[in-house]
Amino acid sequence: MASILISGAAGVSIPLIGTLLPLNGGLMRGAKAFAAGVILATGFVHMLSGGSQALSDPCLPEFPWKMFPFPEFFAMVAALLTLLADFMITGYYERKQEKMMNQSAESLGTHVSVMSDPSLESGFLRDQEDGRALHIVGMRAHAEHHRHSLSMGAEGFEALAKRSGVSGHGHGHGHGDVGLDSGVRHVVVSHILEMGIVSHSIIIGISLGVSHSPCTIRPLLLALSFHQFFEGFALGGCVAEARLTPRGSAMMAFFFAVTTPIGVAVGTAIASSYNSYSVAALVAEGVLDSLSAGILVYMALVDLIAADFLSKKMSVDFRVQVVSYCFLFLGAGMMSALAIWA
Repeated sequence: MASILISGAAGVSIPLIGTLLPLNGGLMRGAKAFAAGVILATGFVHMLSGGSQALSDPCLPEFPWKMFPFPEFFAMVAALLTLLADFMITGYYERKQEKMMNQSAESLGTHVSVMSDPSLESGFLRDQEDGRALHIVGMRAHAEHHRHSLSMGAEGFEALAKRSGVSGHGHGHGHGDVGLDSGVRHVVVSHILEMGIVSHSIIIGISLGVSHSPCTIRPLLLALSFHQFFEGFALGGCVAEARLTPRGSAMMAFFFAVTTPIGVAVGTAIASSYNSYSVAALVAEGVLDSLSAGILVYMALVDLIAADFLSKKMSVDFRVQVVSYCFLFLGAGMMSALAIWA
């Protein structure tokens, strides 16, 4: 339990510490490609094969488990449901973001109209003798800045939001946080990805916990430690790219790190009564592994690989292409090789 906990925690922490590096730097791009390869191999080589093995076990009845390719079907259903969840959650956050931007634009419009009122302007000018002239000039320049941004419509306001950062304009009016589309996507991706990884981690933890043979546990423990390290590195990269709050990032890292050790503890507690070849155990393991495979394959191909490898930055920079593809194949190859032992 301690070995797996330390391995998972180390893997998920390295990318989070690396958030000090620029996201578009070569090192971070290579790390993202490596993580995408790890997740893709985890879905295809580890989870889907594990689900197929469990649901084709001879201990299961002939009907219905031998009459239909259930593992592939469950993986397909999970991928489609992930697509639906991805679409709905992203749409919800984008509508929320658009509403906040509109409210901020209205607030800015009210502010500009107040600053354009001639009577107020003349009132301010009468107070120049009190030493407020410099303040008036600054406020008028501020109003002109907003007037120019609003004249460009939604694009202008979005540009203003980008210049000012996601936490508002920085001049104390409290317009609220304005999230950008890319930030929303990364947050959604990180949460769905953790859901897929954690469900698999519970299964492998229980499987290790119920094992009684030291000859089986020792090589499996070493393989699972590397397994957790690579999965944690992949998840940590996605969480780092989402730019969550330190508390949010720490909570996601904590839940990933402790899930497999908790599974080991549960497996150890029920080892005397648990039958890994019972129908219920085989069906639960096969269905969960197949669903997790569909989630991770979708996330790897659509939200990680396609999003980066089909981007304009990738298409115009040959050096970035070479580095990213090398790290992608390296991550997929190393994670696939672990299937020899676990």
